[in-house]
Amino acid sequence: MGSPRSLLLLTYAFALISVSTTSSISTPELFTQCLEANSQNPIPFSTTFFTPKNNASFTSVLESTAQNLRYLLPSMTKPEFIFTPLEYSHVQAAVICAKKLKIHMRVRSGGHDYEGLSFVSLIEKPFMIIDLAKIRAIEVDIAHNTAWIEAGATLGEVYYRISEKSPVHAYPAGVCPSVGVGGHITGGGYGSLHRKYGLAADNVINARIVDANGKILDREAMGEDLFWAIRGGGGGSFGIILSWQIKLVQVPPIVTVFTISRTLEQDANKILHKWQQVAPNIDEDLFIMVQMRVVNSSTQGKRTVQTSYVARFLGTADSLLQLMGEKFPELGLTKKDCLETTWIKSVPYIYGFPNTTSPEILIQRTISDKVYMKNKVDYMRQVIPENALNSIWKRFMQDDAPIMVWVPYGGMMSRISESTLPYPHRKGVLFKSQYIARWDDGEKSMKKHMNWVRRFYDFMTPYASRFPREAYVNYRDLDLGMNQFNGTSFLRSSAWGFKYFKDNFIRLAMVKSKVDPSNLFRHEQSIPPLLLESNTD
Repeated sequence: MGSPRSLLLLTYAFALISVSTTSSISTPELFTQCLEANSQNPIPFSTTFFTPKNNASFTSVLESTAQNLRYLLPSMTKPEFIFTPLEYSHVQAAVICAKKLKIHMRVRSGGHDYEGLSFVSLIEKPFMIIDLAKIRAIEVDIAHNTAWIEAGATLGEVYYRISEKSPVHAYPAGVCPSVGVGGHITGGGYGSLHRKYGLAADNVINARIVDANGKILDREAMGEDLFWAIRGGGGGSFGIILSWQIKLVQVPPIVTVFTISRTLEQDANKILHKWQQVAPNIDEDLFIMVQMRVVNSSTQGKRTVQTSYVARFLGTADSLLQLMGEKFPELGLTKKDCLETTWIKSVPYIYGFPNTTSPEILIQRTISDKVYMKNKVDYMRQVIPENALNSIWKRFMQDDAPIMVWVPYGGMMSRISESTLPYPHRKGVLFKSQYIARWDDGEKSMKKHMNWVRRFYDFMTPYASRFPREAYVNYRDLDLGMNQFNGTSFLRSSAWGFKYFKDNFIRLAMVKSKVDPSNLFRHEQSIPPLLLESNTD
């Protein structure tokens, strides 16, 4: 008598034969049978496999980490099923079965994709989601200044677990704690330490990935070309990231944070003009970003623009005050504005929590506000003249509750070649500018807000980078172009590919041709195989 695994394979083979003559076996049933036949260990389907018809938890699982409510509207196509693997062999089996059964996959780690590409398919259906939320272990090795972090872990969990082992070690990644590390690092991953230590992807030394054949590869097995591509080439193109080995960096026992807000009536234009010249060139221990919103003026009772300078300095308040007095006196920083704290306590502060917030909030996986939104982004390589700012504000205030965020570059970012990793936005970038439209009434006012952010992006054209007008792959923008349902054309993909990756796009397509020539891993803006014009096998 055969082994249990042999019997499962035989049962699955009969199911495949029968599906050609009858429609009684559904795709989810076939997939679960295939998973059982190809997984090394048993899979508890009652807690890992969700369909709209057979599991009451389907909707809650689908919406659990989806951040942009625009992609949860009833008009959006929903997955046929969701699989939440518990271990690496489950992921391997899922890839093997998706390939055999020709089921389109979407892979989600944190759900923060601005265009929802990790949990929605606009060009192919039916589709399934492989949700990595349960693959989230973190192993910190302070002695070697490294850690292994699994794809389903959030940035907040990573920061917190590192701090448990050492108060003077950190990882240079994003500001939002609920972002999943699987997707974040694949796009590069900037944050409040990138001027000092570079991107999250710049500090990755190994990885584990499931390739298009269902094999687990580490850095040595995958080779340097694929290892290069997955660190900044965007998620969903080359395989499924299981885990990253990251390099930890040093932070001092005391850091200093501050937030200073100025409205247009308080010389905001003058200060913001100076910030553009100072922030990219100041000591790389200092990170000052600017958040811009529309508020009601306390003195004139009308709408105005408020600019808020949110900063972290890797050092004491006295050292910060001396530096700011020399380089940026226009902001008017005082001792009273400064808060000395530890690195880990500064993380929720920089995100926007009150300064009394406990670091334990970082291990709550759903701390981000879910909203309807549309975002666009620019990289700025020239200072916007002070006399141009008022015309920008005039258009900015045409939306109800717009947000604009300027993030400084320079420092280490200017010393890393734009071809070192796929992420090319390095030397010469002064700051990244993000434009955000947010609303809370679903489809009712969606068109108005979407039109506003697109018009505002067009208005900012003279101040943005050119040839190409650069964009950030982790801030996906489908306005830049999409792959088609019947295939992925390199020429068509070039419309957005060169904006995200510049000339690195060509090398990424060459790597794709080598590791996934049949284009198993694909989505609306996935990397195309270089010579592939139409193939969705």
